[in-house]
Amino acid sequence: MKVDSHLSADWHKIPAQVKEIEAQGYDGAGTAEMNHDPFFPLMLAAEHSERIQVYTSIAVAFARSPMILANIGHDLNAYSRGRFTMGLGSQIRPHITKRFSMPWGAPAEQMKELVQAMRAIWANWYDGVPLNFTGKYYNHTLMTPAFTPENKEFGAPRVILAAVGPVMTRVAGEVADGLIIHPFSNEKYIREVTLPAVDEGLRRSGRSRKDFEISYSPFIISGKDEATFEAQKLAAKNRIAFYGSTPAYKGVMGVHGWGDMQPELNTMSKQGQWQAMGQLITDEMLNTFGVMGEPETLVAEIQRRYGDIADRTGGGFTFVDTDQRLQMIADLRAG
Repeated sequence: MKVDSHLSADWHKIPAQVKEIEAQGYDGAGTAEMNHDPFFPLMLAAEHSERIQVYTSIAVAFARSPMILANIGHDLNAYSRGRFTMGLGSQIRPHITKRFSMPWGAPAEQMKELVQAMRAIWANWYDGVPLNFTGKYYNHTLMTPAFTPENKEFGAPRVILAAVGPVMTRVAGEVADGLIIHPFSNEKYIREVTLPAVDEGLRRSGRSRKDFEISYSPFIISGKDEATFEAQKLAAKNRIAFYGSTPAYKGVMGVHGWGDMQPELNTMSKQGQWQAMGQLITDEMLNTFGVMGEPETLVAEIQRRYGDIADRTGGGFTFVDTDQRLQMIADLRAG
């Protein structure tokens, strides 16, 4: 299992941080689109590293056109010498329409077309295929030599998609190189819903599981002392309650019979009862959506639950000292 870390939001810290991440044995370093651009930091990470992959986990797909994403993907992959992976997610309608002021369609259908449009653009750049992509959401039919990149040695980046529901997951299996399973998931849901959807998508594209990489990072609840452990529990409960309030995620709770809690959490979120929401999350739920225990038990439990599912996982393990963190990373990679 490959192990990834995340980059600081402070770009001034990235050169030193990515060197440390690489030296500690991590396989990748990623960014997320939160309150900063997710792509710019990866230029710094690529410049100051030699081996690890750099990736977005995730960038908001529908905030950008396929042409913009194709250009960004090309530039980062060329600059990193083939080490960039573009992780994309759909976000939800209010953010796309009200925050980004962009159109919203049927998200799985639109995501499929967006990836296909990017690949059509890259096929034009790298293989000389005439650009003639016409779809429901995107149309790309013009490309001249002046706008074609010249540094084509490393080709197109890998594209992976974040998904929760089975429809978007099937799209990932059909058109992407991999899947980012949302942290708000669990072993039962992944085995009963996620993996069958991936297999169906792969079947449609004529590929097999060996052609596809799955990344999953469950919530980790642990600590070097009782105070840290309790703080981690509280933070995880609040995060699980926040995600659980999303209507689209009801099915993830439903496989364990907790689906009726979703409308309650949704109502409380609209009332701003954030702390009270977290109090509804029991320890059983916490250990279902996360891996909870003493630091010494975590690697074995991650491998037991997800070793045959995930090809990659996150491993910050900031609650232990450096030596123990390095050992945990090494053990995960060896498992």
